[in-house]
Amino acid sequence: MIKSKLPHVSTTIFSVMSQLAQENNAINLAQGFPDFNTDSELITRLNYYSTQNYNQYAPMFGVEKLRILLSEKFTKLYQSDYDFQNEINITSGASQAIFNVISTLIHPNDEVIIFEPAYDLYQPTVELFGGKVVPIKLKHPEYSIDFEELKQKISAKTKLIIINNPNNPTGRILSEEDLKQFEKIISETNAYILADEVYEHITFDEKKHQSFAQLKSIKDRVFIVGSFGKLFHITGWKIGYVLAEKELMKEFRKCHQFNVFSTHTPSQYALADYMENAEHYLHLNQFFQEKRDFFIEGLQQTKFEILPCEGTYFLSANYAKLSDLNDIDFATKLTKEYKVATIPFSAFYQDKTDHNIIRFCFAKKNETLEQALEKLSKL
Repeated sequence: MIKSKLPHVSTTIFSVMSQLAQENNAINLAQGFPDFNTDSELITRLNYYSTQNYNQYAPMFGVEKLRILLSEKFTKLYQSDYDFQNEINITSGASQAIFNVISTLIHPNDEVIIFEPAYDLYQPTVELFGGKVVPIKLKHPEYSIDFEELKQKISAKTKLIIINNPNNPTGRILSEEDLKQFEKIISETNAYILADEVYEHITFDEKKHQSFAQLKSIKDRVFIVGSFGKLFHITGWKIGYVLAEKELMKEFRKCHQFNVFSTHTPSQYALADYMENAEHYLHLNQFFQEKRDFFIEGLQQTKFEILPCEGTYFLSANYAKLSDLNDIDFATKLTKEYKVATIPFSAFYQDKTDHNIIRFCFAKKNETLEQALEKLSKL
């Protein structure tokens, strides 16, 4: 019998709800993936490189052209200089990037602060390397950060603070003042920041994404993770990236080279060609805001209480006026009886905090959203 390294971990809620959706022929608004195609231009470039013998190992750091374009993007958008040779690395998805950052930093008994509700990858990865998660709950119902609590929770053992911005599942984004608070707090500690910014280009109502890349005074303490899957509707390609100061990146690459070593080659070349036109990602917020607004308009015809959504392609709602069930049972009932799958918020908390809130993914075709809204209107 194997002695489990993660004895309390089971199948993720995303897989559970997606399987339940499949079993009940329900519309899957649970797992965060689009049901529409990516741009045919990107597929054409992938086909081209696949047939032109770009099928062997890419450099461990990633294809050079792609790293150069990322460097230029961060300079233009955030006035942040990251050297494409020594401070940018392409990864096999953002999840692998996050896993490797944690593996780079965390030793047994190191403490890692995360903000809940939190993406479920963080805690088990920390525990795999012997670290201890110290959760801080975002203030309900606005889901803002209590910086006084953060200061109290930081100790000499605090090695890392993980921040997801824009935030999955709440849909909230950090302000410029929030980043200044982090900058001041981090500068007075020995902790590092892992900034999970995979939804950086999905912010709404003309609100600007505040990247931790802007904090030049603590650049040597920050890892930034991004995702091409989220950027271009290609979650199945599993291509992400990490930006970090060169000494941090040197240590990151020690772990990266013995994990996946390199990432799918033709995809990187295709993405590099596609990234040359910045319009392909600069208008992503408009595309998803139309979907958000469409879905909100439909939900307003129900008894759901809609929570603010400033970013990501997730919308959350309180169902207390519809049911007394706990959120897992309500999400299960919604899937089985009303044929719409969602994610219960309690899955994003260590202690399973339940505020009667579920999360919808609106990265779907309008006809899919229409069908889901029709079913939800029967509640």
